[in-house]
Amino acid sequence: MDNLVKELSAILLEKVLLLATAESCTGGMISASITSQSGASKVFDRGFVTYSNNAKRESLGVSDNILRHYGAVSEQCAIAMALGALDKSDADISVSVTGIAESSGAMEEKPAGLVYIAIAILGKEPKGYEFNFTGSRKEIRSQTCEKALTILINAARAI
Repeated sequence: MDNLVKELSAILLEKVLLLATAESCTGGMISASITSQSGASKVFDRGFVTYSNNAKRESLGVSDNILRHYGAVSEQCAIAMALGALDKSDADISVSVTGIAESSGAMEEKPAGLVYIAIAILGKEPKGYEFNFTGSRKEIRSQTCEKALTILINAARAI
């Protein structure tokens, strides 16, 4: 993960972009990985850990309609979270993650390992992605972080 963070940071620094994160199932792991490296303040604006639906509403402006009709674990919610992170920060690019990291929160239509990641870039249409990771809670969260960083790298390169 350190190599992904270094690569992302170099791209953001080169393009003079600030990043914001909006995390649910990862609980701040993406933000922690970025801020663990020297120079993070040049590329990282802020992170939102919005584990509950109420936090998603209050901190990021995710609508009741999205939460009621699609649920917190949905592409629609991930996109709303990413857009909210942009709106509530000074960032140019944001990433959001929401998902189910273990079987205790799973349902038949939303199994453990189901994760949505979204990217929002100022002035562009946001994009959401669906993944089905496997493994323990720790492994699912780690896979989510790595995939989010990879998606961020590709998105930042394209700016």
